[in-house]
Amino acid sequence: MIQPFDDNYFMKQALKEANLAFDKDEIPIGAVVVHDFKIIARAHNLTETLNDVTAHAEMQAFTAAADFLGGKYLKECTLYVTLEPCVMCAGASYWTQLKRVVYGAKDERPRQQAIYKTALFHPKTELVGGVMAEDCTGLLRLFFEEKRN
Repeated sequence: MIQPFDDNYFMKQALKEANLAFDKDEIPIGAVVVHDFKIIARAHNLTETLNDVTAHAEMQAFTAAADFLGGKYLKECTLYVTLEPCVMCAGASYWTQLKRVVYGAKDERPRQQAIYKTALFHPKTELVGGVMAEDCTGLLRLFFEEKRN
């Protein structure tokens, strides 16, 4: 039996955020931040809506989580995000000192793979990839297929 609050449960919540982004014609990436098995922040890409290249789902979630906790460090928190974090978001996660980063789809772009050969994440941050990867990848593929047509 699946526990009600496992990585799949929280990734499903991040996917709900990704679908909100999809509905806004944003690249469908969603994120949630969890503390003590409770979601304290929900976010999705808003780069087009806000006309801001830094308005990635993770960045929005970090801000909301820090506001909720009343401090800039997220040491006891887990970020669930539907796509492997980019360089900017990985760097920001370093400064938040997240306990864990759990992502769904792997970003296969060659320049993206280079970041995981460097120490962009905090040394104490546990990385877990591939959670619900097919669902996360499928939503991204659908978005870009629709853009091409």
